Amino acid sequence: MTEPRSLRGEAVVLRHTDWGEADRLLTLYTRESGKLRAVAKGVRRLRSRKAGHLEPFTRVALMLARGRDLWIVTQAETVDAFPELALDLQRTGHAAYVLELLDRFTYEEGPNRPLYQLLVDTLQRVARAADPFIPVRYYDMRMLDLLGFRPQLFECVQCGKTIQAEDQWFSAAQGGVLCPACGSPDNAWRVSMNALRYLRHFQRSPYAEAARADIPLALRGEIETLLQGYLTFLLERGLNTPGFLRDVGGSYSS
Repeated sequence: MTEPRSLRGEAVVLRHTDWGEADRLLTLYTRESGKLRAVAKGVRRLRSRKAGHLEPFTRVALMLARGRDLWIVTQAETVDAFPELALDLQRTGHAAYVLELLDRFTYEEGPNRPLYQLLVDTLQRVARAADPFIPVRYYDMRMLDLLGFRPQLFECVQCGKTIQAEDQWFSAAQGGVLCPACGSPDNAWRVSMNALRYLRHFQRSPYAEAARADIPLALRGEIETLLQGYLTFLLERGLNTPGFLRDVGGSYSS
């Protein structure tokens, strides 16, 4: 099938780097085609009309033309710049984490509209919610679902028995919870009954219900540590943004 020569749609700008004397190379997550790279020609010139529409975090309506190797941005108009993110370093850090996680987990492999909608919804929630913890942890769990890495939280991944209301173990290598009989410090991380209860809540509840959770600070640290360990295992490397968030008091326990 002949590939289209142009593409009109919507995207979130994940990141950009300088390209040549006046251009920028953009990494976009688009609603219509998933992740792709595009060149914004002349966007670093003072008179460029596109520059303000192509900053990271921005949700933008685009027209792209296919070049020899990369897409070329021919039109750009901001749909939502999420201005609240720029007013607070912790919100900025959480939003940067959302973008980095999506960028690390995805490739240029076609559209995933539910993932695009999750990205947009999460940026809106981080920008406007009083507390970004739940929007971001909900994003972690839903993104894992949509990309095929859903952790098993209801049955032991080794023996298959239903998990009971007691402290358990979590195995990143096996992708879920181990019961007390199967888990140990040699093959898993300890996870408390209450932390597991909230992780299950995020996994199976719509956001409106998940947002009503009142999670104690001590459990937040445990939940963050477990999720960061699992994500790092899947990616085979750490993320950059949790370190920034620790520096500005936005948690992300190590």
